[in-house]
Amino acid sequence: MNKLIGRIFIAHLLFLLMPVIAYAATERVGDFALLDEQGEFHQLSRYQHREAVVLLALSAECAASMDAASTLASLQDRHSSDNFEFLILETSGADRDTRRDWDMPFPVLADELQLVSESLNISHQGEVLVFNPERLSLFFRGSVSVELSDTLANVSAGQVSDTATSEVQGCGINYAALAEHKESPPDYATEVAPIIIDNCSTCHRWGGAGPFPFDSYLSLLGWSPMVREVVLNKRMPPMQVDNELASSASAHFISAEDKQKLIHWMAAGAPRGDGEIDPLEEASASIDDEWELGEPDFIVEAPTYTVPAVGIQDYVYMETSLPFDEDKWVQAFHYLPGDTRVLHHLMTFIVPPEGDFWGNEKDSTTSTRRFLGSFIPGPNLPTVFAEGTAVKIPAGHKLAMQFHYVTNGLEIKDDTRIGLYFSDSTDFTESTEILTQAVSDRFTIEANDPRHDMHVSYEFDKPVLLSALRARMNYRGKNMKFVLEYPGGGQEELFSIPAYNYGWQPHYFLDEPRQLEAGTKVHVIGAFDNSQSNPFNPDPREEVSWGLENWDEMFTGYLTFSELVGD
Repeated sequence: MNKLIGRIFIAHLLFLLMPVIAYAATERVGDFALLDEQGEFHQLSRYQHREAVVLLALSAECAASMDAASTLASLQDRHSSDNFEFLILETSGADRDTRRDWDMPFPVLADELQLVSESLNISHQGEVLVFNPERLSLFFRGSVSVELSDTLANVSAGQVSDTATSEVQGCGINYAALAEHKESPPDYATEVAPIIIDNCSTCHRWGGAGPFPFDSYLSLLGWSPMVREVVLNKRMPPMQVDNELASSASAHFISAEDKQKLIHWMAAGAPRGDGEIDPLEEASASIDDEWELGEPDFIVEAPTYTVPAVGIQDYVYMETSLPFDEDKWVQAFHYLPGDTRVLHHLMTFIVPPEGDFWGNEKDSTTSTRRFLGSFIPGPNLPTVFAEGTAVKIPAGHKLAMQFHYVTNGLEIKDDTRIGLYFSDSTDFTESTEILTQAVSDRFTIEANDPRHDMHVSYEFDKPVLLSALRARMNYRGKNMKFVLEYPGGGQEELFSIPAYNYGWQPHYFLDEPRQLEAGTKVHVIGAFDNSQSNPFNPDPREEVSWGLENWDEMFTGYLTFSELVGD
């Protein structure tokens, strides 16, 4: 009887494995993400709404690959009715303007120091890969050829079970840096560990927001496959922006050179090196909670909140009354979170006694708000406003706060504090007050829509100093950028978040605030992804409309500014 049960179990197991076996012969690949010549974000795994992704490796220095691009354009036209995505992978470091000048019929992705080409084992310029984006595998590897045409026809008919190949033609790619680093790997102590300390360890420490700490060489070694994955698909570090536009200290960014050192060090076997001191161990001590600007003029004690051990948490809204019977001008503030393991981020508005967190945003597509600022995981530094400007707390107003908590397996109480630093000067007026303009729209997104485009704008009727920007969408947010349109004509892309992530919503203070003359219009342009390709989407089968709850959607650009006063 036991033997019979065993045979039935094995037969059932083989039946379950049949679909897997059918696809087992397809070559597996890793996920990756890059920006194209327009600053648009492309990630392989976010094309699951497509049947296939066709990628051509190209360099303008290789005539054969440029010819292949022309042939591929004809092939794209032939398959215009099929659900395929065609892309180019530029591997020789051409800048964005140059790639725009090529005027290709498909996006041209910039391969930073050939890291993606290396990961995909591309050997020649002119090589074509056809991906199954759902399974992260290859339908085809080879040249623009009859075999490629046949593969695309078979994909369209659902008849592919193996990776088809053809002879690869074109110009060979020399991965000189990879060969050099395999021979002489980057040094762990002096090159690799500092990259982790600068970009990862602030969150990935004991008691920090990261789910695991980088507190030693062994911890980095153990997590190195994940580090490689999230660096190549740009998932980490979080809060990345398009670094070819305006920059912000709130944005996290690892240079292509540092990415190369990390990935090549791992490819070389992640050698420990000879140094006796482990920099990650030295940097792993918990960060002390302290008021870096000294004792605040006033400390706001947020109500205690108990975060449960498990479960997804909705936003928590809290209000705190203030005892001020006269106006206060805040020149700096500092958040001290009660427990960084569970407090993911916190936003604070200054509102009148009868107001709430959302204020006029509930009823109007544009409203002027008093936004104090935000807390996000990472270096928890105080915010100091530019000299001569401040955020006003009118007498009798209160703080309205939105907390985003995450669970970590333990029931934890959070007692967050906010330190306020006031100006003693009486010279502040409404003309030097820091305000935030919320610009939004109302909409409905259809089910299974991979790209629902949005565009709102706001025109300043006075000259202003634009000091910060913030993007606000929910789970289906795809991207958002801010474009300036000058009254005399002409436009400029100012700031862009190419891959919006609902879990990370910093207030991006511009490294160089912009003076805008009266009549300047700020366009807020973006898109939603309500398809299966969005890994954060609760349910692509559902239509979703505008609303204030996190299961709704919103599209709001926040413009922080102060008026420019003439001489």
